[in-house]
Amino acid sequence: MADSPMRINALIVDATDPERLAAFWSEVLGRPVVGRTGPYVWLRRENGLGLGFQRSEAPKPVKNRMHFDVTSPHPAAEQQRVEALGGRRLEEHDAGGFLVMADPEGNEFCVIPEGPFELDDEGRADYLA
Repeated sequence: MADSPMRINALIVDATDPERLAAFWSEVLGRPVVGRTGPYVWLRRENGLGLGFQRSEAPKPVKNRMHFDVTSPHPAAEQQRVEALGGRRLEEHDAGGFLVMADPEGNEFCVIPEGPFELDDEGRADYLA
């Protein structure tokens, strides 16, 4: 498909406290907060993709249907940094071999290696072993 009619412009995360959540993700990703518009707080756009946090009074009821995968040369070393920023490890996902974390409002994300890694036939990783 040479001419796609649409492209993803931004990812928006609902948040009861968008300032706090934007500050967390700003530190995790090294992307500064660059603007506030109405109920939105925006991080710096990178590679054409915006990341915004929208005020929402609705609590997060269940597991995300979509989540971020963030990369690091040393995923296990990132756990302490993410926890110091207000995130937490979700140990109930350890059997899958992925480092699954949650941001301060409970949104799940995975910290994966920068390079390729192996998955078994069930989709489990082993990069933390």
